[in-house]
Amino acid sequence: SAKDMKHRLGFLLQKSDSCDYSSSQGKKEKISPTQRVSQEEVKKWADSLENLIHHDRGLAAFRAFLKSEYSEENIEFWVSCEDYKKTKSPAKLSPKARKIYDEFISVQATKEVNLDSCTRDKTSRNMLEPTLSCFDEAQRKIFTLMEKDSYRRFLKSHFYLDFVSPPAAGCGPENCKRTHAHTLDCNSNIVSQCA
Repeated sequence: SAKDMKHRLGFLLQKSDSCDYSSSQGKKEKISPTQRVSQEEVKKWADSLENLIHHDRGLAAFRAFLKSEYSEENIEFWVSCEDYKKTKSPAKLSPKARKIYDEFISVQATKEVNLDSCTRDKTSRNMLEPTLSCFDEAQRKIFTLMEKDSYRRFLKSHFYLDFVSPPAAGCGPENCKRTHAHTLDCNSNIVSQCA
């Protein structure tokens, strides 16, 4: 399908970018390990996706990673659902629900998320009388999808590993060529030292 092709192309583009460390550094937007996050916090990010996305810097790093894989619609949908659940005014529920539905769930959605037909149908029925929980099942499915798939890749990417420090001895930038394989080897040493 077109969505599968989009993800494959995204993966191939990311793979070729990761071989050129300097160009992939530029894609990180405003995420910089120089703005320090405690190592304790960074280790919590590796414990669960929930810890990661409930921390502002973790969420920003994960969002940047998903953008590099052309699948940021998943985290955008999750964040929109979280925001929706905080809606105080009953009058705003229906328009906000419709906006989320049109953007992420409808067949014509500009940022369509990958939901099974059963969940999509149930969410469509929920739109008849939107409540604060009308997206709960769809949000859970997308969370599980991210947790089983992109979150695992995120933990091996420079978007996460750049936050992990201190560098292992003999594995600093001067001793470690920034090819894809070397980056993974050096950073996996760092991760095991921090574990």
